Amino acid sequence: WLFSLNEDPTLERHFKGHKDAVTCTDFNPNRKQLASGSVDMSLMIWNLAPKARAFRFVGHQDVITGLQFSPSGNLVATSSKDRTVRLWTPSMKGESTVFKAHTAPVRSVAFSHDSQRLVTASDDKSVKVWSVHRQCFVYSLNQHTNWVRCARFSPDGRLIASCGDDRTVRLWDTSTKHCINCFTDYGGSATFVDFYSSGTCIASSGADSSLKIWDLRTNKLIQHYQVHSAGINSFSFHPSNNYLISGSSDSTVKILDLLEGRLIYTLHGHKGAVITVSFSRAGDLFASGGADSQVLMWRTNFDTKSYQDVLQQHSRRSTPDPPPHVTDIHPRGPHLHHPQPTAIQVKERGQTHPLEVLSGQPSGLDSTLRHIVQQLDILTQTVSVLEERLTLTEDKLKECLLHQSHILSDVQSSGGRRRTESEETDGSPVHFT
Repeated sequence: WLFSLNEDPTLERHFKGHKDAVTCTDFNPNRKQLASGSVDMSLMIWNLAPKARAFRFVGHQDVITGLQFSPSGNLVATSSKDRTVRLWTPSMKGESTVFKAHTAPVRSVAFSHDSQRLVTASDDKSVKVWSVHRQCFVYSLNQHTNWVRCARFSPDGRLIASCGDDRTVRLWDTSTKHCINCFTDYGGSATFVDFYSSGTCIASSGADSSLKIWDLRTNKLIQHYQVHSAGINSFSFHPSNNYLISGSSDSTVKILDLLEGRLIYTLHGHKGAVITVSFSRAGDLFASGGADSQVLMWRTNFDTKSYQDVLQQHSRRSTPDPPPHVTDIHPRGPHLHHPQPTAIQVKERGQTHPLEVLSGQPSGLDSTLRHIVQQLDILTQTVSVLEERLTLTEDKLKECLLHQSHILSDVQSSGGRRRTESEETDGSPVHFT
């Protein structure tokens, strides 16, 4: 089918302020802020209103490894290699509270959906749970045999998923504190884990560049993607659960259509590894950050169709053995999804930088030249997409004209009513919507 141009993701803004690699990002649920953490030990809160100033918060003594806004948006939690977790108020004051209990670098931090608890993962091989209200450590989960990279609460708070360098993904019951399941299919470290918004599935990524989705009701692997050429560092589900974005050390952000089970976009906006990706809570925006110290904010666009339209388009396609829907209760078995050559590639060319948004104004000539280069880059990108679309339109037009000629010949051969010369040679153009 034909895409309209505005269905492709577009680069919306570029935030420059970090002095080293960006390791984590998250959007405030209030839709007004984007937070990023960095190897430079600072937390940046970018205000999304035009020309609004950014806040830089310092306090951690080492690399910030993870961050998340609370569901209400009035707090930001950060984890760090300095072995601590901090809770910040994302305002001008930037006050923070320090949580200490881990004995090694803390790799990730996340809120429960009721904002009452935090869960952290650490190189001390433990997953720890904290009380936000009482600002203290509550309990520890201790069956990992190597560094723990990531931990997340399920939407209902009854489960915790964690993964790490022992190549396992573990599932914990928060009431009994027991490990109730362990997935061990990784050829390398398991780098990131998260729950589907319904809580029925979890996804995990690996240093072996694989991404896997498991159905927790059957404990079966239902989707397996191998689309990156290097390890995956981070991923994020779209709130509709129909899409997933992933960031990799191969310098790309990839977008997967989980309903069709295929790669749909590859974004080239970063120089060097992409370390973090995250959708906004509404799914209309997503952010990426990486080794180039940049934070890029993209407009999603491809999710603008109604779900009904998506289903109708899928039904028009003929695939002999479609991959299972993520929420299939009884999947036929794991499907390995490789990148497909038809995937549309939306590229930000590596040699140019998008314009700075929040830093000081560069000199006039330099600014003008950079603006021209950026606009040319966008034009090149748009022309290539239009060429692709034009080819599709031409094919469709040929198909329609052929179909029309068949109909005319059928009418004539069956002795249908005779048309006047003027009717047969009517030169009115054919319109396509």
